[in-house]
Amino acid sequence: MNETNEHNGTTAKAVDAERLREYSRAFNADRANLVAANAAVSSGVLKAATDYQGLRNLPRDFSVELKQGSITNQERSGRCWMFASLNTLRYELMHRWNLEDFEFSETYLFFWDAIEKSNTYLENVLATLDEPVDSRVFAAINEGPSDDGGWWQMFAALVNKYGLVPKSAYPESQNSRDSEAFKQYLNTKLREFAADLRARHAAGETIDALRQIKHEDMATVYRICAIALGEPPATFDFLARVKGDGDDTGKSGEPSGEAKNVDEQPKTGKDTRRQIRETGITPLEFARKYVPVDVNDFVTLCNAPMERTPFSTRYRVRFSANVAEAGDMEFINLPLDVFKKAAVDQLVAGHPIWFACDCMQFALRKEGVFDRDSVRVDQLFGTEFTFDKATGLEYGDRPSNHAMTLTGVNFDADGKPNRWKVENSWGKDNGKDGYYVASDSWFDQFVIELVIRKDYLDAATRELLHAEPAELDPWQPLTRPCH
Repeated sequence: MNETNEHNGTTAKAVDAERLREYSRAFNADRANLVAANAAVSSGVLKAATDYQGLRNLPRDFSVELKQGSITNQERSGRCWMFASLNTLRYELMHRWNLEDFEFSETYLFFWDAIEKSNTYLENVLATLDEPVDSRVFAAINEGPSDDGGWWQMFAALVNKYGLVPKSAYPESQNSRDSEAFKQYLNTKLREFAADLRARHAAGETIDALRQIKHEDMATVYRICAIALGEPPATFDFLARVKGDGDDTGKSGEPSGEAKNVDEQPKTGKDTRRQIRETGITPLEFARKYVPVDVNDFVTLCNAPMERTPFSTRYRVRFSANVAEAGDMEFINLPLDVFKKAAVDQLVAGHPIWFACDCMQFALRKEGVFDRDSVRVDQLFGTEFTFDKATGLEYGDRPSNHAMTLTGVNFDADGKPNRWKVENSWGKDNGKDGYYVASDSWFDQFVIELVIRKDYLDAATRELLHAEPAELDPWQPLTRPCH
């Protein structure tokens, strides 16, 4: 057996048998290793690394806490960015219209996102017809033509174009709950279309002829999406009941109005709360009438302290759009103190926050904890994990991969944040009834992106909204799509 391998003028050394015996002797000589192995093999790495003192130091009470509706569940799909976005909007809708609970249809936007990403992919294919298939640009475009993942700005582009509907008007389907097979075959078909367009171009067909072929291709895309998810409604009916209004009790829980003498009131069992009712409303009309915030009044902030992405700069990532005419994704990269202050100010003002992070780092899914002091893999493995945020991002070790919603923050005796309440979209059986707690030190290291209303930006950041963006290639973004 060869023990070396020539590569780029260097000799790769194999792991030899004597070295392995040396490693084994050192491992078995340390009692801590044997205890750790027993725990990890029996219970798994995260259970074995869980520190009970760390957990006890993260209580679930918060100085600022926003009352949200029922916890949501993206199930086996990569729609977290969509769920987090809709969770921020439903909070505003519920409190504007005094509703007990509400949920938008995530499947409605999922349908249109698949359509729009497919169209943008084929447009990107037409824009790069002369690129080699193995070029870095085409490889980035071709990586996931209509994958589930996304950013807040993709959500805003969909709402601007298609509006919103309540979940009752377009409920979940099996292929929205578990999107893998649907997206697998949609992506395969899109790549077939790409190969066909490129072959026709090589044979000399005009761009006008190729666009006609693309039009026919999109009819197939629509058919696939409609079969997998069902067609979305063009209009729908909507009914909601206002809480604490006409239900024999006032907001304080005491009887209100003429209902005070409850013995004199007939007991019919009829729900007499005031109704909000719409018949034949369109999704765009619904969004404009019932959502009290404009999705275009939000700005995406990043904290990516890499040398190649200086702070106080606006960036745009090429080939990152889902809706072609809406343009590519843009981010403003800010120092941590400015980044975090915007989050605190928005929560204190009573508004939840969409955020993106690396949810896999120092995380306990079942317990609902994001915290290095609670997940002591350093103690378990007997080695320190020393990446700072900048180096971790540079080496691809902590990219954003999940979007959630901040709904609370706690302040220490000095008025500084020390933990954050997180609304997740993994159902109520994870975390504490679906909610997580993140330590402030975890926030500093692993939260990459915040979506903040322009009202809560400092003057210097607002000025950056008018700056010409620096362009980044698709393989070098500050942040990656969340799933």
